[in-house]
Amino acid sequence: MTTFVITVPGTFVVSVTESLRASLKRKLAAQHTDLSKSEGLDLLTLNDDNTFSVRLEVNAADRYEAELSALGLMSKALRETGFAQKDALLGTPAVTGVDSPI
Repeated sequence: MTTFVITVPGTFVVSVTESLRASLKRKLAAQHTDLSKSEGLDLLTLNDDNTFSVRLEVNAADRYEAELSALGLMSKALRETGFAQKDALLGTPAVTGVDSPI
């Protein structure tokens, strides 16, 4: 297995309070560990226009599996935080980093 850092972009189409933002970060915190932190990557970046980027670490056999896993984790965290699917539109995930034994 390889550890991937996956960036999931998106747009909130509803207002995001500081409380909701903090709750979402808590839900995703376990997926943001030493690899992301050592690279200086923020877990959640929320822009003034309500676009956002989330960086998650996932273990997977390949890039495709890692991207699917990150989307699933992000969707679950949004639901558990109280966002409906239509409240946060997710974009195409991208590999931001890879930690693999060579």
